[in-house]
Amino acid sequence: MSASSPASAQQDYRLPTDVKPTHYDLTVWTDLENNKFEGIVHIDLHVNKETSKIVLNTANLELGDVSLKSDALQDVQTTSSREFDTANERGIFSFAKALPQDAKGRLSVTFKGELTGDMLGYYRSSGGKDGELKYTLTQFEPTAARRAFPCWDEPLLKATFAVTLVSRVNSVNLSNMPAASEEVFKPDGADPEPWITQKLSSLPDPGQWKITRFETTPPVSTYLVAYANGPFEYLESSYKSPLSGKVRPLRIYATGDVISQAQFALDVKRMVLPLYEEVFDIEYPLPKLDTLVANDFDSAAMENWGLITGRTQAFLLDPKSADTKYKQTVAATQSHEVAHMWFGNITTMEWWDNLYLNEDGREDHPWVFPEWKLDSEFLGSNFFPARALDAKLSSHPIEVECPDANMINQIFDHLSYAKAGSVLRMLAGYVGEERFLKGVSIYLKKHMYKNSVTKDLWDGIQAATDLDIPKMMDNWVKKMGYPVITVTEKEGGIHVRQDRFLETGPADPKDNETIWTVPLNLLTVGSDGQPVLNKEVLLDEREKFISLDTSKPFKLNADTTGFYAVQYSADRLVKLGQQAAAPGSPFSLSDRIGLVSDALALSKAGYTSVSSALELISALRNEKEYLVWDAIGSKLSSIASTWWENEHVVELLNALRRELFVPIVERLGLDYKSSDSYDDIQLRTLAIEQAAAAGDPWVVGELKSRFDHFLKTGDDSKIPSDLTNVTFRIAVQEGGQGEWEAIKRIAAKAKNPAQGLAAMRSMGASKDLNLAEKTFDFIMNEARDQDTFYYADGLMRNFVTRRFVANMFKEHLAAFQKRYAGHFGLIRWTEIAFGGLSSDKDYEETAAFFQDKDTSKFDMALKQTLDSIRSRAAWVKRSSGELTQWLEERPKVKL
Repeated sequence: MSASSPASAQQDYRLPTDVKPTHYDLTVWTDLENNKFEGIVHIDLHVNKETSKIVLNTANLELGDVSLKSDALQDVQTTSSREFDTANERGIFSFAKALPQDAKGRLSVTFKGELTGDMLGYYRSSGGKDGELKYTLTQFEPTAARRAFPCWDEPLLKATFAVTLVSRVNSVNLSNMPAASEEVFKPDGADPEPWITQKLSSLPDPGQWKITRFETTPPVSTYLVAYANGPFEYLESSYKSPLSGKVRPLRIYATGDVISQAQFALDVKRMVLPLYEEVFDIEYPLPKLDTLVANDFDSAAMENWGLITGRTQAFLLDPKSADTKYKQTVAATQSHEVAHMWFGNITTMEWWDNLYLNEDGREDHPWVFPEWKLDSEFLGSNFFPARALDAKLSSHPIEVECPDANMINQIFDHLSYAKAGSVLRMLAGYVGEERFLKGVSIYLKKHMYKNSVTKDLWDGIQAATDLDIPKMMDNWVKKMGYPVITVTEKEGGIHVRQDRFLETGPADPKDNETIWTVPLNLLTVGSDGQPVLNKEVLLDEREKFISLDTSKPFKLNADTTGFYAVQYSADRLVKLGQQAAAPGSPFSLSDRIGLVSDALALSKAGYTSVSSALELISALRNEKEYLVWDAIGSKLSSIASTWWENEHVVELLNALRRELFVPIVERLGLDYKSSDSYDDIQLRTLAIEQAAAAGDPWVVGELKSRFDHFLKTGDDSKIPSDLTNVTFRIAVQEGGQGEWEAIKRIAAKAKNPAQGLAAMRSMGASKDLNLAEKTFDFIMNEARDQDTFYYADGLMRNFVTRRFVANMFKEHLAAFQKRYAGHFGLIRWTEIAFGGLSSDKDYEETAAFFQDKDTSKFDMALKQTLDSIRSRAAWVKRSSGELTQWLEERPKVKL
């Protein structure tokens, strides 16, 4: 809960504050053979207010003995009554004697649970070469620690943890901290924890169990506690702290069959840790940092303190066949989770409404991989997806009320993550990177091992800058949406006006009340022809006039650092395109990406014509930078995907895509060389993918022949790793049952996660609806729960099967609700299954279908998806004539 929330509202969904946990002694016995666990937890309490009742979180556990010891009462009490509030996942224990204020107590609870495959709480997974190796791990964020042991499962209630794991002697135990001791249980001895002696002595083979005791953690929120047990192997490295000179061990764990593919993620961890220490001026505080790679994992990865966890696709990379894009994903994931060791772990948000305070580590490190141009890459991967979501009336503020677990699960989206990162990037651009990071360091040091709210971060940056940070930033964080800045050229300068940008067009007055403080970042050209950047110009009112010479090039939002759109006149947009494409252009790589993306967003919303955006793209046809071409390809694909049911428009668009991208394929070729630059590798891959998607016969034929060779010989050497995705997709799209079966075999047993992902996404590419039905059967009966979205995404991207996957999800909704209870799954499926539709009829049918359904776990995603269908339908109705005319009449270039 934020500091400004009323106390009365807190009582509805937050635990009572009569007592506060200060330390947990947690013991867990894991029985992998029988898929169950048992344990005991002793929780040291401080009594804030006299009470005879203790309320904590518990879910899906069988609780046994409960006792309460207090020196103040000099006795041990058992419960006089127990109640369980299943809706709010709470246990209420009443005792005969009240604990007095300021007393200390020790609550002890025994518990039992099932090791399910739910990917929540303490759960089981399986892997190994034959898939038969079983192991366990935890996933507690946001509210699942209570499924593993009774606890105060709220981020504000930090405590220290001493974890003890009891397991089979031939297995490996892991937790947040290093092991302090590990010993085989001696049946004739007495363990310091009587519960262990009692439990193991009752088993037929007590000497086959071991006890691993881990060091005590610093104060930590329950969702960051982690432990695991299984037949893990590891790779090891270390890093030397630039602040203290201390050397810390680093490990990455996985099952033995894939551990060789974990080296790259380990290397990234080793490289970024010292950088974060220097940037934040705070040493990593734990004695070690492990990563555990799991075959079954709900999200991509999780930042448990000292024990990062995540799925195979997030961390494993085959060094012999790693495509560049996949390598980038692994590096970004590992860097992101390491950044959390400071943001979120050292300093944690008070409540989930401030989730974004965990997500502002800004892990884009140009020092590690400068060739990736990560600040510009951020625009396509985070900035514009966040803006697309925030352009909906069904958006939500970054800082959003979270009254229950259903709402908490739904805010793990592009607004809490990517918009938050984007507005902080904007702030860093305005105050300067060095001062921004200094302010972040002040914030982290002041709130080390504590919790924080938005004001605390602003206070830190304000201390480093002497600027009124809340005045500038609060509306970006506390209000939904963002502005479009309309530029009107007048004598002696420009008139600028801000209004809320909506994907449905100009906002109604009731939706257009927010005035943002907008850093305009005005780029002009001086008398010497050199670019001049003015960072001082702020628009903190509805409109204003800015003096400048409009006869020379100028552009607002230099480097696309501001989280807003800019609307120029059609004539100025043409000039900007020409100036951006000219040699020695004053406009940066990020400027050019921003121009393309803004133009399409504005045309989709009806602010400008779609032809003006396409004219801009045409003006950039001689562009050399991959990331600009990536923006162009993405926007053209988006238009084709919106007009997917209009074959004439799609073919005209495909002709334009072939005209733009086939020459790049001809220039760069279809084969990769060791001498290729990063940009050439990425641009070649993109051009081949675009040309193939647009149906170029030469490129499609080449990809088909390479797959045919693989199918006949089993030799995949003719399929470069960077082309695996497009080759597999074309093979299934243009082939038949044989190709589909081959891809299905790879999806079920791939040689590495990247190849597996390509196969999963490609199974849905067939034009044969019988094979689409088989793909859906595979999703329902064979696919791992964590992977179903990849198959669904393939079906959605295929225009032939797009409506099929929407209908199948509706038909099987009850099964999906059961399969993904408590997960992010229903949210993802809703976005994928309906996000490609673009007609009024689709909107009405989808809305009507869900009208009488329980959508509480994915309501926000459903509203956003319905908004997407409606805006796409409006765009089709508004712009079909103009788009068709422009595509038919444009000058053609012969290939």
